[in-house]
Amino acid sequence: MLNLTPAQMRRRWLALGIVALAYVLSFFQRFAPAGIANDLAAAFQTSAASLGVLAATYFYVYTVMQVPTGMLADTLGPRRILVLGGVVGGVGSFLFGFAPSLDVALFGRTLIGLGVSVTFIAMLKLIAVWFEENRFATMVGICMLIGNLGSVLAGAPLSAVAQATGWRGVFIGVGALSLVLAALCWLIVRDRPEQSEGVVGVAPRFDRTVLLNSLLSVVRNRATWPAILVNTGTCGAFFTFAGLWTVPYLMQVHDMARPVAASHLSLWFGGFAVGCLLLGTLSDRLGRRKPVIIAASHIYALVWLWLLSGVRLPIEFSYAMFGLLGVATAGFSLTWACAKEVNPPMLSGMSTSVTNMGSFLAAALCQPLVGWVMDLGWRGEMLAGARVYDLAAWRGGLGVAVALAVAGAACSWWIVETRCRNIWKPA
Repeated sequence: MLNLTPAQMRRRWLALGIVALAYVLSFFQRFAPAGIANDLAAAFQTSAASLGVLAATYFYVYTVMQVPTGMLADTLGPRRILVLGGVVGGVGSFLFGFAPSLDVALFGRTLIGLGVSVTFIAMLKLIAVWFEENRFATMVGICMLIGNLGSVLAGAPLSAVAQATGWRGVFIGVGALSLVLAALCWLIVRDRPEQSEGVVGVAPRFDRTVLLNSLLSVVRNRATWPAILVNTGTCGAFFTFAGLWTVPYLMQVHDMARPVAASHLSLWFGGFAVGCLLLGTLSDRLGRRKPVIIAASHIYALVWLWLLSGVRLPIEFSYAMFGLLGVATAGFSLTWACAKEVNPPMLSGMSTSVTNMGSFLAAALCQPLVGWVMDLGWRGEMLAGARVYDLAAWRGGLGVAVALAVAGAACSWWIVETRCRNIWKPA
């Protein structure tokens, strides 16, 4: 039970608010290529496969950084890694905005992924340390709701701004904002409540053997793996398709105008944001994790099957399906709580980072794979410098994401029920 002073309670909310804003930028950078996919294809004269590599570069770096970030969050502390990540991500955004070629854009995208990869795990660590355990899923849901504003902005708003003023200036402005938030993290964020009175302390020393043994204890824990697999399937499908292909799919298969297609994407993101808060709060109040995850993941898989069919619905039903898809997507947000609650409390950063790694690895591999499969079925049609694909080609690519979604739903049955408390016991 936490016993915080009024000053400490004010600081935890202020610090969490700053980190949540940094998380907004992380979500924006993650999904921005989806809103400007056609602009990027035209600007760099690239194919679907190359465009998939450009978008997936973020996920490659993010995947590699998950375990190191968890280790650093548990040892070095979230404050320092948030500052460093903000600076690196800001520089990467500048490079992406000014990129004269695809190679420079790839390097900028790499730095963006490297910089923002620390934000989420650092945020989870702060919540685990500064807030009560039985509020963890609710607090994560609130932060996901705020963070998803970035994904909403990466949909229709970014598409509209890109058409009106160009996409480059947006990334330059985001880079500047990233540097400002890095400075605020240094001034406001503290790793633990006892540091909140101005005593920050020196960087801790850590033993590599201890870290490796801690990581192995998380990975060897069989109760961790169902959470990893559900996160990989559900979130992997989300990142793979929403991160790049949704707007072109809706334009080319469903003959939607670009603003309408982008608004569908924003609705998906908005539903996900609201769903994270609703499902997190529902889980905490029910005192159960597993039933909520099972229900959400199965609804999610069913909506993906509709997408695979290519069946056109009246626009109001189409919007409703994307809203439902967004809420159902949020089921995977409970996997971080599930992993944290079956591992030692002191390893909360490591357990959540290991769980998080699967989804980003899936997106890193499957975004280019989707493009490669689609290129195999391409019949040579071009429009405004970008390739156009028919329904058969899209079904081939979309099938990759559908397989992930169905696998995630199947693995939800093996989730270990924790009843919203830490159930780890030493061997």
